[in-house]
Amino acid sequence: MNGTYITVDDRPALVFEHRLAHPVDAVWRAITEPDEMAAWFPNRVELEARVGGRVQFVFPEGVDYPPMEGEVLAYEPPQRFHFTWGPDELRFDLESLDGGAGCLLRLTDVLSESEKAARDAAGWHVCLDTLDDHLSGVETAPPGTRPNSAWKGYYERYVGQGFPAGAEIPG
Repeated sequence: MNGTYITVDDRPALVFEHRLAHPVDAVWRAITEPDEMAAWFPNRVELEARVGGRVQFVFPEGVDYPPMEGEVLAYEPPQRFHFTWGPDELRFDLESLDGGAGCLLRLTDVLSESEKAARDAAGWHVCLDTLDDHLSGVETAPPGTRPNSAWKGYYERYVGQGFPAGAEIPG
């Protein structure tokens, strides 16, 4: 898995295509149920699971950011879940593979500013690695919002690939 930097609707965007050895239904639960999301998503999520529903993102204790609000833009179980995350738009699209035994997860992050590309690509890479671990039953700490060594390695790689950089890095 590697992120790509593209333009979507005249906005900068990141796209990840991640093949998972898990059925669509399991991946759907992991990306839409707040208790499941807590294992891999960088914020605690409160969600009204319907188009137009409210999404609230709460940062971990000790992180000096106020909660962010979002709105569900698409909710089509078990294939499409799109929502706003602050000024960005996250699109999770699932496709069954291998006769239903596997799943292709396509994450598109439509960014509010290009300078966030390398930072956010590294973050999503860590999150998607953690999602895969979670689905496989491997217990790991949720990624949080502060850079760790894996994040730093991915960040350097994405900067080296020419992804725009310059956004503030937390922590």
